[in-house]
Amino acid sequence: MMDERYAPQPVAAWYPIAAFASLVIMALGCVGLVMHLLTDPATLPLDQRALFEAEPKWVFAISAIGFLAGLIGGLLLVIKRAAAERAMLVSLVAMVVWLAGMFVTEEFRNLLSTDDIAVLVAILAITWTIYWFARHSRQRGWLR
Repeated sequence: MMDERYAPQPVAAWYPIAAFASLVIMALGCVGLVMHLLTDPATLPLDQRALFEAEPKWVFAISAIGFLAGLIGGLLLVIKRAAAERAMLVSLVAMVVWLAGMFVTEEFRNLLSTDDIAVLVAILAITWTIYWFARHSRQRGWLR
């Protein structure tokens, strides 16, 4: 449903590029999930192995929900469906819980470097931006 304060507008020329970029970004997150699942911790350097082994399974599961919902949301953006906004909201909420889960798990938190934290915050910021894009697109009447 469109907000009354926004009249339908023609789809912006940049919309397909942004929708496709959203899909690619979330697909890359899903590739990262698969790589994480297939990783043998014994093959990692000691610092990465410690981080890998300290990550709680529920935190990984939440990230999977976030990236999969984001992938679905990205696909829905590409095909211009209003459900993209809800899927991206699920993704955003999951990513917030994922990030919070990493910081409340003391053993994991203590192993995070500044670079690791920067990457995690960047992932959250990108997810928020894609959610905002989906919301903006729905409000403009670009999604059906």
